[in-house]
Amino acid sequence: MTPKDQPNTPRAPAQSASISIATVAAKAGVSIATVSRVLNGLSSKFSKATQTKVLQAVDELGYRPTVAARTLRSGQSRLVALLASNMANPSMASIAAAAEVALRKSGYVMVLCDTHDQPEQQDEYLKEMGSHNARAVVMLGAVDSPELRQLAKSPERIVFVNRHAPVPIEGERFVGIDNRQAVLDVAQWMHQRRQSPMALIHGDVRSSATRERVDGFVAACKSLKQALPRSHICFTPGVSHLEIGYLGMKQLMTQKKPPLSVFCTSDLIAYGAHRCLHELHPRYLPLITLVGFDHSPLNDWIAPWLHGIRVPYESYGQAIVSALDSDKALNLLLPHQWVNARTASAL
Repeated sequence: MTPKDQPNTPRAPAQSASISIATVAAKAGVSIATVSRVLNGLSSKFSKATQTKVLQAVDELGYRPTVAARTLRSGQSRLVALLASNMANPSMASIAAAAEVALRKSGYVMVLCDTHDQPEQQDEYLKEMGSHNARAVVMLGAVDSPELRQLAKSPERIVFVNRHAPVPIEGERFVGIDNRQAVLDVAQWMHQRRQSPMALIHGDVRSSATRERVDGFVAACKSLKQALPRSHICFTPGVSHLEIGYLGMKQLMTQKKPPLSVFCTSDLIAYGAHRCLHELHPRYLPLITLVGFDHSPLNDWIAPWLHGIRVPYESYGQAIVSALDSDKALNLLLPHQWVNARTASAL
């Protein structure tokens, strides 16, 4: 049978090897990033007209993104996404820096995203990392979100750092410290100094780390028979940790008997509390002991007055790599240290 005698049977359009996302972008007259966002449903990032142009180009070219370009496929990429909830926090910046060094030494490439503790922004980054075929995601302070819930049901590799998974997940990989033991150390130290009454200024307890610190400190005070009046437990919603500290200390100083020692669940909260005392009650500065939690590298320079718990930032990087490489659930608790303000060194 000659070629012209062959029956004219319809063929399914074959995708040319040359048809890539860049080809689609060129035809639609938009950027590659815009095509990626349209295909991944990030509707807040483009107009309806742009969506129509991109989808029309996709249809005309016969472009079909691979499954790996739409989902996180473990083991097929060197890219690891680290999603941090607040990069303005020096503690998170220190952990992210340690993670980048360890990941690079282990052959990975890290991309850093700041979710600002917002579910919508977290989901946007999770979708974007899926389109870039990321090998795994490291959640440095995760919040509950629809995309994270979907990802948690898949076999993809996720490591939770500092905060436990805020969604149900089987076989959680976690890296952090023992918050309850750490705050027990804080309560015992404050109790031994006999600086009563004591007080607590804390962040949002939707964070599992903060919740563990608050619950642990309250329980420790109770076991030590150390009074912690409800009026001496302060939280101001909807503001930054610096403002939480400032407003919390301002509230405490209205009490008939102000506290002589105050535990702040983060160093940033302690900075705000100190600023309040400095501005509004300077004569109390030498009388009130502030205890923080984190002891970022900045403290030796800007807050030598602050006692507290030091998180071992330098150990996080290798621990994160170990969790990524593990095929089973892990709960890696790193050792914390007590830091005395007078010497600013671990005791």
